[in-house]
Amino acid sequence: MDSPALTAFHDEAHAFAAALSEVDWDRPTRCTPWCVRDVVGHVVTVLGRVPDMVAAPAPDRADTTTTGYYRADERFSAAANADRVRTAHDRGGVSDPAGDLRRAADEVVEVCRREPADRVVLTRHGDAMLLSDFLLTRLFETAVHGLDVADALERPPWLTAGATEHLLPTLFGQGWADAVATLGGDDAAVLRMATGRHPVSDDDGARLAALGLRPLTVG
Repeated sequence: MDSPALTAFHDEAHAFAAALSEVDWDRPTRCTPWCVRDVVGHVVTVLGRVPDMVAAPAPDRADTTTTGYYRADERFSAAANADRVRTAHDRGGVSDPAGDLRRAADEVVEVCRREPADRVVLTRHGDAMLLSDFLLTRLFETAVHGLDVADALERPPWLTAGATEHLLPTLFGQGWADAVATLGGDDAAVLRMATGRHPVSDDDGARLAALGLRPLTVG
């Protein structure tokens, strides 16, 4: 599987890693109780699951889409969130978080390139997904948490064009460009709004729904 989405994922992950030079790793983020180091640890953790999933037997068929994966069920329960917080904190404690992120992303690209376009994988939540769809969830994690880190560090976002060209259609469908234009034309700002990272008024919520937003529960 060698696709534009895989290229977009590679570029977004490397842009994230490149931005992590001379940063305050202990700066708090909007993802309470995580600091910058913990958010990076979380991204490394979720990327690190891909090789194990690919190495496991493939389900017969897919039953979950990219948007379906982010449904609000037990995967975002208090117990699951506590485990997510603990794992991210442990993983973020390495001496080279940026290098860890880069290596994890490169391994994802390497294992995905060896798989056929119709490969199905089983997630840790029991979802059977096309690998190409699951890759989009990893792109969401990398891009959205990249915004969390950029905002925490008070830096301009490094969100790549390739990421927006895959994530915004997933959120808004084929009319995504018109949706972004209607909402002000700032891809990063729209992605923040659509994933709950920016306060949304009742009027804005109605506008998002009218524009076809498929809400996702992204931690």
